[in-house]
Amino acid sequence: MTSASRLPDDLTAELLAMGHAARAAAARLRDTTALQRTEAIREMARQIRRDAETILAANRADLAAAATRLTGPELDRLALDSDRLEGLAAGVDAVAAIPDPVGQETARWQRPNGLDFARVRTPIGVIAVIYESRPNVTADAAALTLRSGNAVILRGGSECLQTSLALHDAIVRALGIAGLPAGTVSMVQTADRDAVGLLLTGLGGTVDLLIPRGGKSLVARVKAEARVAVLGHLEGLNHVYVHTAADPDIARRVVLNSKMRRVSVCGSAETLLIDARVAPEVLPLIAADLAAAGCELRGDGRARALLPGIDAAIDADWMTEYLAPILSIRVVDGLDAAVAHIAAYGSGHTDCIVTQDPAAAEAFTSRVDSAIVLVNASTQFADGGEFGFGAEIGIATDRLHARGPVGAEQLTSFKYVVRGTGQTRP
Repeated sequence: MTSASRLPDDLTAELLAMGHAARAAAARLRDTTALQRTEAIREMARQIRRDAETILAANRADLAAAATRLTGPELDRLALDSDRLEGLAAGVDAVAAIPDPVGQETARWQRPNGLDFARVRTPIGVIAVIYESRPNVTADAAALTLRSGNAVILRGGSECLQTSLALHDAIVRALGIAGLPAGTVSMVQTADRDAVGLLLTGLGGTVDLLIPRGGKSLVARVKAEARVAVLGHLEGLNHVYVHTAADPDIARRVVLNSKMRRVSVCGSAETLLIDARVAPEVLPLIAADLAAAGCELRGDGRARALLPGIDAAIDADWMTEYLAPILSIRVVDGLDAAVAHIAAYGSGHTDCIVTQDPAAAEAFTSRVDSAIVLVNASTQFADGGEFGFGAEIGIATDRLHARGPVGAEQLTSFKYVVRGTGQTRP
């Protein structure tokens, strides 16, 4: 039966059954060992590689269907080729190789009465991930949730549905080979928008945490309508600030890579802030590098005075995640002005300072309240793999319960285990 002919009651029953299957799988996973989970994740990577041609064919179908509706950056996020698919499988292998967080003690202490207290990492339970045209999230989320002992329900965007379903087929086969229930990784099989609304209800109490990964409107809807906890992932309005004590060569490399390595990722820089004292010498060099790489520049009045011919930046530019080869430039009077601009326009995602002054670096990292703050390094390092997490489900910009790249450790909660020898409380 196609999604178009499915009655809402049918969809409700299907998703409720999926939620209960995920809840049962989560309970089963609590009895598995770290080694069992590791072997299952490795099997996922093997099955994805085995199904490479099927997955790539599904992706070509998705791309053809989406070609008239998506922009260049959106199509780039959707597209897979042999190298990207191998990178996706390698990311799953990397998750298998990281330490299993379940059962790890994060603190332990004793009280004078002899009680022994331990804080221990434990799975959250059932996680629902709602995402747009990013098929890699299907594999990353499956591997990371299993690594952390959770069951997951995936709802990919309509643009990547066929690719995600092909990946899911490989993942479910791997679970069966490893002896784990299929409900460990469930996939909503329809592009029907009602499915998102049903997930936001929590599916009868079976969903413990929602993670949206996509554009601003998706995240806003999830946060506004969800009846369960949400781990938010906002857009990447990222900044590079070139301080007065910046090394010009480092500034040129960091700015160029931050913007142009891959413009369609959320770690791409969207605004360059540069100190007025070094702008006359350094900004033309940075601009020449960017222009040679095909980047369009927009600037405030002082930037345009140094770079005749670039377009004027308007207020909307400071608040736009371009995800395209476009960069806004503002000349600022010192670190205070740079921090103030980031506070006013940033999304709390990723921001960078380029400086050789340790005191300026310390002030920037302490005052900029973003999930990731870098010193003399590209904003494109805003990636769970680069952090050593193997992969990520997204970059969390909320303050609770995790911030930055969400890997396996960030998908756990904790409990207290208290051991005694017969103590009673007076």
